Amino acid sequence: MKKSVKYRIFLSAAEPSADSHCAGLIKALRSKTDNIELVGLGGEKMAEAGCTLIETTVGRAAMIYNAFSKVPHYYMLLRRVKKYLLKNKPDMVIVCDSPAFNFHVAKAAKNAGIKTLFYVAPQLWAWASWRIGKLRKYCDKLACILPFEEDWFRQRGIVAEYVGNPLLDELEAASAKSYSEFKPKTAKIALLPGSRQAEIESLWQPMQQIAVKLKERFNSLEIITVAVDKEKKTLLESSVLTDFESSYEIGSVVPAASKADFCIVASGSATLQVAAAGCPMVIMYQSSKLLWYLIGWWLVKTKHLSLVNILAGKELVPEFMPYFKSTEPITNVIEQMLSDPNKLSQLSKDLIKLVEPLRAKNAGQRVADIVIQMLDH
Repeated sequence: MKKSVKYRIFLSAAEPSADSHCAGLIKALRSKTDNIELVGLGGEKMAEAGCTLIETTVGRAAMIYNAFSKVPHYYMLLRRVKKYLLKNKPDMVIVCDSPAFNFHVAKAAKNAGIKTLFYVAPQLWAWASWRIGKLRKYCDKLACILPFEEDWFRQRGIVAEYVGNPLLDELEAASAKSYSEFKPKTAKIALLPGSRQAEIESLWQPMQQIAVKLKERFNSLEIITVAVDKEKKTLLESSVLTDFESSYEIGSVVPAASKADFCIVASGSATLQVAAAGCPMVIMYQSSKLLWYLIGWWLVKTKHLSLVNILAGKELVPEFMPYFKSTEPITNVIEQMLSDPNKLSQLSKDLIKLVEPLRAKNAGQRVADIVIQMLDH
């Protein structure tokens, strides 16, 4: 690297997944050079990796219909970020995911004359494609984590590169699950209600309802629930339904998905990790029925909404997106799938095959190379 004094990089992350992605990037950067200083917005993983946080933002992120109460906080935070960028003039800003907030951070960086890298492409190919002009204006380079995104964004004038998926960087390749001796009544079901509080508030109760109904049918069913941290585990345990029984695991979804026969998953990045474990699943996302029919269906441009099905180009796994109130259709689909071991076995193979191309690159290392190239030019 050319600079004799340390480069200063500002990172912005607002969600647990972005915190993990940035932590992996920080470690990769540290392995390549000690000529950097890292500061920004994020969470515990980024701090542990060596980033000085001016504010802890991870844990506050909200889904679109639950975000309005967070506006005053983010407005004040954005003012603080603008002042920091103008006063300290970092050499580069990296924004990771959370485009609703990070577009503003990127704008502030560009107004301050600072190079900006978007790590994780905003899903404009799915909805809100009119924001492509804003991305083109504020983004010097875009690091995409889905294979088809590079061409999509390049065709629209964005300097984009596919870097692989950071969720899979440290995962060992899994073998397809065997259902040759599988019995539905003793199935292990993993519940993955998400990492955001808004997801838990909307999905935890219905996931429990589904589990209780399944246990009425399959009386020796074992339920495993995954919480992203101790705080979320406490939140889950504080709102348990009558007749619901589960063990709890804290941390990554992968260990639970690896030993489970089936997963019920909140829509999002966890679905790719479940797929990497070769675990059949159904995917859920809840929204306001009124808002969905007023604007949601109009905004969304893809035939499928879950990442797994978007990558597959078909409904490889059942997705209930959006799910509104009744859990009965979801329960019925799961019962049918558990009753067909051959289908489960084939689905496990298909999921592992689907995510294999995402393992082709080490995302953290590749993005670190991009960062160093951008700093030196």
